[in-house]
Amino acid sequence: MSSLNEIKDNSGARKKRMRVGRGIGSGKGKTGGRGVKGQTSRTGVAIKGFEGGQMPIHRRLPKRGFTNIFALDWNEVSLGRVQTAIDAGKLDASAVVTQAVLVEAGVLRRAKDGVRVLGSGELTAKVTFEVAHATKSAIEAIEKAGGTVTLLVSKTDAGETAA
Repeated sequence: MSSLNEIKDNSGARKKRMRVGRGIGSGKGKTGGRGVKGQTSRTGVAIKGFEGGQMPIHRRLPKRGFTNIFALDWNEVSLGRVQTAIDAGKLDASAVVTQAVLVEAGVLRRAKDGVRVLGSGELTAKVTFEVAHATKSAIEAIEKAGGTVTLLVSKTDAGETAA
């Protein structure tokens, strides 16, 4: 058993950094591993995409798509997840299930633009939902269990075309 003043690292655990440009005997002297002359031997080089005069690949390839700045970011929650929370006693089945209630119960981590209920999983409790969006299968499953769904966002607001 060694004492505190004798504790040291394993050999090779900490490797000393290579000090470049410190003489011919170091193995990285003179040019310091940068080659000879030219732009890259100097500081402040910015030629990452340069291909020797050839058109760079990032300019040869076409641009694709765009980012929709009006897109809404939904909190997606499955019926199975809601049923698990009800069984665990985190959610009250008799109360209205909203985004704030789901966040408070720990079903959702944080509130986004609205909740979208997905039909995966099985719902046995009679639950009333007030959410931004719900899939057809989710609405059918909720109504089959005796619950109701109130949609807060209309289809045109959500960026979907009215059919």
